[in-house]
Amino acid sequence: MADHYASGTWQVKQGSDQEFIDRWTDFLQWSRANYPSILVANLIRDRRVPGHYVSFAEWTDEASRDAWKQNPEFMTHFDACVALCEHMSGADFDRVATV
Repeated sequence: MADHYASGTWQVKQGSDQEFIDRWTDFLQWSRANYPSILVANLIRDRRVPGHYVSFAEWTDEASRDAWKQNPEFMTHFDACVALCEHMSGADFDRVATV
């Protein structure tokens, strides 16, 4: 189980859901190909709020997660997703407890 995570909350513009999903998938396929320390990435859709998605990725270590975000290609892929959104916020997390 991972101890380091990256997360995003996305509000996709009406009618752009499939294109957003495709771009997010491309972004994370690029991420996995270039950063093997990403263990898994998920995109989940809110069943009650149209266009609302949450993404989270598990990382083996903080340094790799930070290097991923500093890669110039990161912004190219990330911005392609953000362009389809009304709002996006993201954060990095580290595990502090498990129950």
